[in-house]
Amino acid sequence: MPWFVLYTKSRNEKQVAAKLKERGIEVYCPLTKTKRRWSDRTKWVEEPLFRSYCFVNLDEHERARVFGIPGIVRYLFWLNKPAVVRNDEIGAIKRLLNEFDHSQIRVESFSPNDRVTIGSGSFSDTTGSVIGQQGNQLAILLDALQVVVRVDLIQTLVLS
Repeated sequence: MPWFVLYTKSRNEKQVAAKLKERGIEVYCPLTKTKRRWSDRTKWVEEPLFRSYCFVNLDEHERARVFGIPGIVRYLFWLNKPAVVRNDEIGAIKRLLNEFDHSQIRVESFSPNDRVTIGSGSFSDTTGSVIGQQGNQLAILLDALQVVVRVDLIQTLVLS
């Protein structure tokens, strides 16, 4: 069964995931542990890795089962079809959260004309401008060489 991406109301991800589990629907809401500081205390809290998104594992014909739950807005679509995440991608997210320090994990998106420096690989320490981003692929115009390179954000560290 494919994993579909649900778009939720802001700050409703954990509640939506709990309600989906109560209904017997397989759901995954990746959470990171971050340290939050208030005026009187510091506390570790779990926050969604992807704001306003949950993943549900359903057959195509069962997708409507989720809509009775408060906090769900809609499914995420890509190319006029419901966005599907492969099992190996969900597994990779789970491994990432289990194997790495959560304080080092950030989800970032880049805008055209953002200045970035490539942090590893053959173009290490080369600066350029973002021309576009498509998923994990970032297109960067390198200033010194006047060429466009595509960088895989999963394999290459990019610093802004």
